[in-house]
Amino acid sequence: KKIIKKTLEKTNSVLVSRIKKEHYKKLLLFVKTLKVKISTGKNSSTILIFKKPIKFHGGTVGILTAGTSDIGVAEESRLMCEAMNCKCITSYDVGVAGIQRIFPILKKMIEEDVDCIIVAAGMEGALATLVSTLVDIPIIGIPTSVGYGYGEKGIAALASMLQSCSLGLSVVNIDNGIAAGGIAANIANRVNKKIIS
Repeated sequence: KKIIKKTLEKTNSVLVSRIKKEHYKKLLLFVKTLKVKISTGKNSSTILIFKKPIKFHGGTVGILTAGTSDIGVAEESRLMCEAMNCKCITSYDVGVAGIQRIFPILKKMIEEDVDCIIVAAGMEGALATLVSTLVDIPIIGIPTSVGYGYGEKGIAALASMLQSCSLGLSVVNIDNGIAAGGIAANIANRVNKKIIS
């Protein structure tokens, strides 16, 4: 609570991630006493708290998930990007099990001129490699821990992404949506800065 208050004295927003279930409701009640606004993610334990509406003057980041179980991690990335003033275009549940779903959203992301794409995928993690072969945009893969069986808890997805022979794909650790969002926002903001100047 002290950290949130102190941070909001010096800046417009603060991102609180990995909130434990038993603390989530208490934190929301506390935040309401501060007379600020919040943005929460779907299936996510992350909250973006802000005084004034966030202005998206940075770049644009695309965010994809292979399945619905990956959404919580992807939303963590989205909130991180938004905290860093980046607009996000999201599309969830577009994995390789129904490969036809990926093409319309990739077309939209290319048309919207996204600067970077985050791909969250569990099980075998193939979506990150697939996307990186289809676009000439930097891809950040997030292996998620939703996989089960051999290579469970994100191990197979991490190994698959690390072993990818497709250029343009970087990988963060299992379930590390914050790192992926931070890297993507840095790339997008840097690109946007070059375009403006």
